[in-house]
Order: sequence, then structure tokens, then C-alpha cells
Amino acid sequence: MLCFDCPRNCGVDRENAFGFCNCSNKIYVAKIIENFMWEEPCISGKKGALAIFFAGCNLRCEFCQNYKISHYQTGKAYSPQEFRALLESFHLSTFSSIDLITPTHYSSALLEALQGFSSPIPIVWNSSGYEKPEMIDKLSTVVDVFLPDLKYFDCDLSLKHSKAKDYFQVASKAIEAMRRNKPKEVFQGGVLQEGVLIRHLVLPGCKDDSLKLLDYIKEQIQNPFVSLMSQFTPVPNSDITRALYPLEYKIVLSYSDKLGIDRGYFQDFDSSSKSFIPDF
Repeated sequence: MLCFDCPRNCGVDRENAFGFCNCSNKIYVAKIIENFMWEEPCISGKKGALAIFFAGCNLRCEFCQNYKISHYQTGKAYSPQEFRALLESFHLSTFSSIDLITPTHYSSALLEALQGFSSPIPIVWNSSGYEKPEMIDKLSTVVDVFLPDLKYFDCDLSLKHSKAKDYFQVASKAIEAMRRNKPKEVFQGGVLQEGVLIRHLVLPGCKDDSLKLLDYIKEQIQNPFVSLMSQFTPVPNSDITRALYPLEYKIVLSYSDKLGIDRGYFQDFDSSSKSFIPDF
């Protein structure tokens, strides 16, 4: 079967060739961290998430903290049936959520794996936001919470840093589809059971781009729930070589407040640290 899972539309037979994501038709799990606490409080909860990190990605973010696994096929391979059995092997009630991290390029396989799967905790689709609206419509039948990034407004920035000139055009439509399918946030015991939480990482030197994204969110996303992050950490081979200045982040937070975007999270500056990057 030819792959058109994501906006790259590679059209390759992943049984015999790799597309942009550099992955085959198997689901490659690079790492599993139990009781993972480094997500937003409504995702981690008090128990922590069952965090499943997938290998490969349909973006090439030069500053990716997970670059050791995002550029290559690595880890253990699972068929959809085997991945479902993997989930069933855990005592899921001991976690707050199932956190599927960078899953977009496995969308069809994960959709098959999760069909009919009954989970006692919410399933979180933790993605780059670079997705197809029609795939989001399908995934919404098996996914409880969408946790997308919204990285860039400017196409030159997205091309330079993530090799995706059409990032905003694509991600904005995907996030609108997420909100259409999950129109409100539902909480239980402080844990998000259903809804959409939009993440935005403020990049050094790019605060004006962040302000444009906030304008879009305010105008187009009904009652937005937003996580504004300051955790940018320079990694090898990135053109961005410094951390975010406190003033840059304060300007973005102030503008968010001015727009009345008041549901969500912001970060302390000590979150910008390599100690928060999982060891792959």
C-alpha cells in the first residue's frame, strides 16, 4: 500500500522503500518511559504518562531535542496488532494518560491498532501539528486528546528550520480539524480526558512570529487552550545557537494576556535545560 499518511504525500510503498520520514510500514518504538512527568500537568497528572516515543518524523526540525531518534528508523518494530498487545501488557490504570509522541507518520497503522481498543485513561496524540485534516477526522474516533505543536507562522522560518515551507498552511487546518472534532476540554481529577491543547515553543529571535500565531489562535480557534513554552535548548548543528531571552518570552506572554488567551500554561525559565531531554 502506498503511503499518503501525512502532508508530504510521498506515495511510497513503505514495505520496500522509505519516504521522507525514513521509516518502514512497521511501527518503530524508540523508547518507552513509564510515569513520564515532563508534560503539562493535565497530561502527566499525578501518576505520570505512559510515554511512547516513536522513531522517525515527517519534519526535520534542526533544533529537535529528540534528534537521536527523529531522523532515523531505530528501536523495536511492531505490527498494528503487536502494538496493541504492547499497550495491553501495561497496567494502564497506573498512569494518567497514554502519550503517543511523534506519531503522525504511523497514522494508518496506529489507527488500525487502536480501533476497538478500550483504554481506562485518555490517549494523547502528541504531534508536530503537520498533519492532514482528513486523517485527524479518522484519528478522532480513537484519540481522546490532541496535543499539537503550532511552530511557525512564517513560511521562510518553517522552511529554514523544519524543511516544510507550507507548515502554517497545513498545521492550521489540522488544528482546526482537531478543534472541530474535540470542541471542548473535559477534565477529571485534573487530567484532560478530551480536548485540544495547542503548544507553541517561542524561538529565540522569533517573537514576532509568535505574536502572529497568537493572533491566528485568537481569531480562528474557539475557546483556545494553549501551552506557551520557553524551553528552547540549543543542540548541535542548529542555526539557533542561543537560548530564549526572558524579555522575548515576557513579550509573548503579555500579548497572549492582552488578547484574552487565558486558558493554559506557561513555563518557568529553568525548563530550558538539557536535563529535560530523554536519553535515547
